[in-house]
Amino acid sequence: MLSKKIETALNGQIETEAMSSQFYLAMASWAETEGLNGTASFLYRHSDEERMHMLKLIKFVNERGGKALVPALKQPPRTFKDINDIFAHLFKHETQVTAEINRVVDACLKEKDYTTHNFMQWYVSEQIEEETLARTLLDKLALIGNDKGGLYLFDRDLEGLTASERPR
Repeated sequence: MLSKKIETALNGQIETEAMSSQFYLAMASWAETEGLNGTASFLYRHSDEERMHMLKLIKFVNERGGKALVPALKQPPRTFKDINDIFAHLFKHETQVTAEINRVVDACLKEKDYTTHNFMQWYVSEQIEEETLARTLLDKLALIGNDKGGLYLFDRDLEGLTASERPR
């Protein structure tokens, strides 16, 4: 059985994951309208992945005797300056998600809820991958600079890249 404190923390993480899904969906839509179809495809898949993270939490809370809450969400940004802005936002967002996950893990340890702590380790590992991917994509964009050909290849490469893969 979940303590109220852990249930509240997990419901907060459910909201974070739902917001992540919406945030990536907004970025995908913007990229698609800007002709960045590879980037849009990558971000649509990323949005779906974040939704799956949310569902995993919802099921866990309910299975442990808590009540998962489906949150109301704020409107994500509608426009972005350029592709660099997209991935800068993505990286900043992922570091914020990491901080939220760490807060849940910390609460688990304080409450001595080792079952939930164990469950949350998947999210800890996932965030290492997410931050690494975002950092790598920002590095690639920095290398490309203003080279339109490089941007074309970057966008094309993102078309088939899954959220858990790292570009080389």
